[in-house]
Amino acid sequence: MLSPQVRQNRVVTLSSQPLSPLDGRYLPQVRELGEYLSEAGLNRARVLVEVEWLIWLVERDLLGTGKTLSLEEKTKLRDLVTNFSDASVTELAEIEATTRHDVKAVEYFVRNALTAMKRDDLAELVHFACTSEDINNLSYAITVHDALERVWLPRAKDTIVKISRMAKEMAGIPMLSRTHGQPATPTTMGKELAVFAHRLKRQTTKAAGQQILGKFSGATGTFAAHLAAAPNVDWAKESKEFVEHLGFDWNPLTTQIESHDWQAELYATISHFNRILHNLATDVWTYISIGYFKQIPVAGATGSSTMPHKINPIRFENAEANLELSCAVLDSLAQTLVTSRMQRDLTDSSAQRNIGVGFGHSVLAIDNVNRGLDEIAISEGVLMADLLENWEVLGEAIQTAIRADVARGESQIVDPYALLKELTRGKSVGEDELLAFVNDLEVSETTKARLLKLKPQTYVGLAEALTDHLES
Repeated sequence: MLSPQVRQNRVVTLSSQPLSPLDGRYLPQVRELGEYLSEAGLNRARVLVEVEWLIWLVERDLLGTGKTLSLEEKTKLRDLVTNFSDASVTELAEIEATTRHDVKAVEYFVRNALTAMKRDDLAELVHFACTSEDINNLSYAITVHDALERVWLPRAKDTIVKISRMAKEMAGIPMLSRTHGQPATPTTMGKELAVFAHRLKRQTTKAAGQQILGKFSGATGTFAAHLAAAPNVDWAKESKEFVEHLGFDWNPLTTQIESHDWQAELYATISHFNRILHNLATDVWTYISIGYFKQIPVAGATGSSTMPHKINPIRFENAEANLELSCAVLDSLAQTLVTSRMQRDLTDSSAQRNIGVGFGHSVLAIDNVNRGLDEIAISEGVLMADLLENWEVLGEAIQTAIRADVARGESQIVDPYALLKELTRGKSVGEDELLAFVNDLEVSETTKARLLKLKPQTYVGLAEALTDHLES
């Protein structure tokens, strides 16, 4: 039974604390994302879209008002974005407490700025003919694009550079492969790392080239209100040019919302990157466990609370967990965002507020992998010892060389594969035994001489040269 004292001590008396570790324990690693994918970052982008649309309407005099904005006035309006601060966040929160609508609060925020500039005559042009999603879809385009370009991609590319550098440094270090976890044809550590760098690079290239779409066409994507107010304006043309003015591609066919397909595509790409990085983390963890990599002690660090000798591969374990969390969020977003009932429902609104969570766990994992890779060193002696204990892996080379001799009419051996299977399957074959076997083979002298020179550590094919395919 729970004692009264323990029950009392479990009553929460702490002041408000971060619910997510991304905003608490791990904030230093992901803080930069908050500039873009936080509520404040979203609101700053909303202000940008509202201000640019107001300037667009006035500069082109689309409604025939004859009104203008001076350079100083346009600067002051754009300063609402440039100088967006905690005070701006507070003001918006106060407005939203009344409006109970986040985008409407942004509209009034801009209107208040016009009042301060003594330009109330432009108030009705703020948010003109816009539905909230005209503002939101472009704001998310801005924030996601900026988070991708300024935070996620640089971190991801740094990881690829690090892995590529290690691959080239270790290109010639032979290593026993373990297909299905069993001794197999040797490779080099560098070539195996190069595989990961190559795979990851494909995904960052895809992410960097992601088309980002935007719409600006009213309540159901028809420009109906626009035409009701100004039927002589080519609103489709203005919408296209405005979206492109913000740096995005125009989507001409939408409902109330831009359909979010580009977001789903991007999040699927980042998830794919995550899964490849997860594969790297589990492989490096395994190489550490069998001694291929040794961990470099970090001064002052504790590996185990009770076993002082231990150095745990926590960077790679933390990376695994955070990559899985990132994929869970991004996969959910990709699934949820592509469906909207009829012309609009609100499921996307709550979902998109978690974009930063998906990005955050990925960035945190990337940071862990980078730090983990900095804390390991190759153990060439262990790799060599493993190779020299498994001469049977040369069975593939021997039976393949025999088959070539048979095909050329230089040997009469029947079923070379079965012959080597009998010698090596499920057995550990030593150097002397294998050399004796080769010496007794009825093959060409050229083939025999080549096979007698072969060793597990030299049977790596083009592994070292293949790393040259990595981009610098």
